[in-house]
Amino acid sequence: MQETPRWLAILGIGEEGVEAMSPAARGLLAGAALVVGGARHLGLARGLIRGEQMAWPSPLRGGISHILRQRPRPVVVLASGDPFCDGIGSLLADAIPMAEIICLPAPSAFSLALARLGWPMRQTATLSLCGRAMAALAPLLQPKRRVLCLSADETTPAALAAYITARGFGPSKLHVMEALGGPRERVRTCSAEAFALTDCQRLNLVALEVEAGPNARIIPLSSGLEDDLFEHDGQITKREVRAVTLSSLAPRAGEVLWDIGCGAGSIAIEWLLRHPENRAWGIEPEPERAARAARNAISLGVPGLELVQGRAPEALAGLPLADAVFIGGGAHCPGVIEAAWAGLRPGGRLVANAVVIETEAALFAARERYGGTLTRLAVARLDEIGALHGFRPNMTVTQWSAQKP
Repeated sequence: MQETPRWLAILGIGEEGVEAMSPAARGLLAGAALVVGGARHLGLARGLIRGEQMAWPSPLRGGISHILRQRPRPVVVLASGDPFCDGIGSLLADAIPMAEIICLPAPSAFSLALARLGWPMRQTATLSLCGRAMAALAPLLQPKRRVLCLSADETTPAALAAYITARGFGPSKLHVMEALGGPRERVRTCSAEAFALTDCQRLNLVALEVEAGPNARIIPLSSGLEDDLFEHDGQITKREVRAVTLSSLAPRAGEVLWDIGCGAGSIAIEWLLRHPENRAWGIEPEPERAARAARNAISLGVPGLELVQGRAPEALAGLPLADAVFIGGGAHCPGVIEAAWAGLRPGGRLVANAVVIETEAALFAARERYGGTLTRLAVARLDEIGALHGFRPNMTVTQWSAQKP
């Protein structure tokens, strides 16, 4: 069988235009029957384009369908810098085998920023704010750390400065880096709390040196965040039990969690904080609690929490298979444990907590059926007793943990 040639070329282009491209890239561009890119990219490459041009439509997938219909005619897709650095490359690779693609990247905006600032890549966090909520920055706001934020447009630097100032990081230093690599390149520096730039170019990146003010809202890297970091009505897995629960759920990078009876969303939120590629679905029948969980997710920097308002097991229909399931409420209801177990991938973990006898009985029965371990968790906190002090115990929690074969 004859192999399909590498008919699709994804070429990185910077602010210097085609002059900075390699001879191989310029040859592919000149020989393409179709050239696809943003209006800015097509303008930068105008002098070498001989074939048909197409600016990306909205949504992008319509453009990908048109590209696929060209196979095996030579097609070039132009992208800013490195196409696989938060760019179009991954979207194209999902639709077209890499055996049919050749990619010639240019330096990414992140690489150019690091080169200007002299920051080491391994010690610098990166985040694209293109199509992503500003709240995604919150977990990266760690004192003395450095972050590169790719801006969505000319309004992003001011919005970023206001956001981190409101979270108590006003002393942080911002480097607004515009049109890197081209004749319009400009770098300006100020503190977040004194930000006053009103003429930022649309193409920009913000380099952030994080400094915490005295009341900064720092999200610790540990499990078992302080209860007060969450808005709640008392229905929250308390921090000590939450830390043990997260340990039992054993999050791994890129995994999916179902949080059944999510309440304030604390378990799902901490699951998402463990790794940026993790995903979580919170199932909550009470609309006020579901709304509260959504607010907590935004406040703690994981706006991607998916909330399903409904009652298990019916609300579990249609969810993606889970790598882990936590049942924080409703484990005693008919069919909930069975549906949760059925929704687990092989090797997945199921953890359920109980504080009432009825739910404990359901967990004992589940252990008999599926195996696993039962653990009693007792926590006592110091409290005032008149003019004296004593330890006041919280309700004992029985935890069942099991792994699906």
